[in-house]
Amino acid sequence: MRLLVVEDDKMLAAGLIQALTQAGYAVDHAENGDVANALLQQAPYDLLVLDLGLPKLDGFEVLKRLRNRGDTVAVMILTAQDAVESRVKGLDLGADDYLIKPFNLTELEARVRALIRRGKLGSNTALICGALTFNASDKNAFYSDANNKHQVINLSAREFALLETLMHKQNKVVSKEQLLESLCNWDNELGDNAIEVYVHRLRKKIAVANVQVRTIRGLGYLLENGLKI
Repeated sequence: MRLLVVEDDKMLAAGLIQALTQAGYAVDHAENGDVANALLQQAPYDLLVLDLGLPKLDGFEVLKRLRNRGDTVAVMILTAQDAVESRVKGLDLGADDYLIKPFNLTELEARVRALIRRGKLGSNTALICGALTFNASDKNAFYSDANNKHQVINLSAREFALLETLMHKQNKVVSKEQLLESLCNWDNELGDNAIEVYVHRLRKKIAVANVQVRTIRGLGYLLENGLKI
């Protein structure tokens, strides 16, 4: 899951980025409305965390342009403007939720999870490949053993993000570039060697579910059910 945090307060932005990154999301940051507007046209996001009192373009204008382009990304507004009129204006422009500063980070994370569940993945987010089941909303992956009991597979945040991308495109080749985009934000890049390391770790962990990640030389990786009939 890839999030964009638009906040000009550097201390608050750093706290948001740290909390959301630790929760397993890839997080990009924009400190003004112009940068946010440009980023939203360049890359797809699963959720936008948007401050209203921004320099250059304010949050209302960023939101207005976003919806005028037909972008349906979920939007969480963060603002110190607690007037009812501001909240109504934000919601009328297409915001999905509203949180007044100061706020509790635990509540923010819960609201982010709820918005993502209601977003493009819908409420039924379980994806299945062979004996492996992946659930994005609950952030877990498990397989059914010989006794048909669920066994949880413990994954790191980046392994989880990697598996999520592969599960959505199972039986299709996914390039290294696509995997890199799912694992890191735009100002914290990883190299090809890092992708190979994470793929190797993930491959070992999901082997118990008889699911394999095949390397397609020169093209990328392919997730498929390892069971051959």
